[in-house]
Amino acid sequence: MSTRDLKLPEERHPEKAHRSDNPQPKKPDWIRVRAPTSDGYKKTRDILRAKNLVTVCEEAGCPNVGECWSQGHATMMIMGDICTRGCTFCNIATGKPRALDPFEPGRVGYAVAELGLSHVVVTSVDRDDLEDGGAEHFAMTIRAIRHRAPETTIEILTPDFLKCPPSAVQTVVTARPDVFNHNLETVPGLYPEVRPGARYFASLRLLQRVKEMDAGLFTKSGIMVGLGEDRQAVLQVMDDLRAADVDFLTIGQYLQPTPKHHRVDRFVTPDEFKSYEAAAYAKGFAMVSATPLTRSSYHAGDDFARLRAARQAKLSQG
Repeated sequence: MSTRDLKLPEERHPEKAHRSDNPQPKKPDWIRVRAPTSDGYKKTRDILRAKNLVTVCEEAGCPNVGECWSQGHATMMIMGDICTRGCTFCNIATGKPRALDPFEPGRVGYAVAELGLSHVVVTSVDRDDLEDGGAEHFAMTIRAIRHRAPETTIEILTPDFLKCPPSAVQTVVTARPDVFNHNLETVPGLYPEVRPGARYFASLRLLQRVKEMDAGLFTKSGIMVGLGEDRQAVLQVMDDLRAADVDFLTIGQYLQPTPKHHRVDRFVTPDEFKSYEAAAYAKGFAMVSATPLTRSSYHAGDDFARLRAARQAKLSQG
């Protein structure tokens, strides 16, 4: 049996092979980053390699990987490197995933302890092939981190569990992460093109249900801009998230991974991001990160510390 080579575009993204190429515009100066070369970057890379762990930093081609890894920060991606969905913005490989590795949660726990992380982000591919969408695997990973690194705060970035019974989300919430993150990714009008297979209001309801299950759990969501949305649609997403009592919003610039991916409609300016940040705080979010290079886990530890401080300050005033 031949082995799939995920370095080849046509094997990594077979669902996009038929798509016509979209030109990739030149990036403006404000979103250019340096190639990673630091000793801290290499140390983080070596620990992750030794533990045979996958990171979304590499799989999704995050522009911040050099900065984050140099500081010992990495976003663990569990349940393999092949996703059952084929979102047109995403660089993670699409296809039939492999069986879950029962030892993976333990390796994540050991890696978090070895890296000395004060805050860790754990995400995953979509696993529509699993009855619970991987909820128990998330819970096992949370418990393994708590066991090996009890002082580390844990943020999870989950799929939408769209095809799972309601008990799947409860399994994850019961494991008590510190932050439950699920990204809406874009405005509802772009879902058919950008996020096929997902449903905007199902994702919104997921975040609302998490708060209903555990009101003390911080919830977080994020979107990309530059996909073709307009400002009014972004403001409506903010209102929808606040109606679901989401605490933390991230907004970042969409960057096109390959010519086969969704085109970049435009590069949103830093001043526009500042305007989005001001609007989000005015709508009641406790924490907002809105910059061209913002990603879900970018500066997540520092942001979580500020988020927790904001809640404590609000409680003391009440």
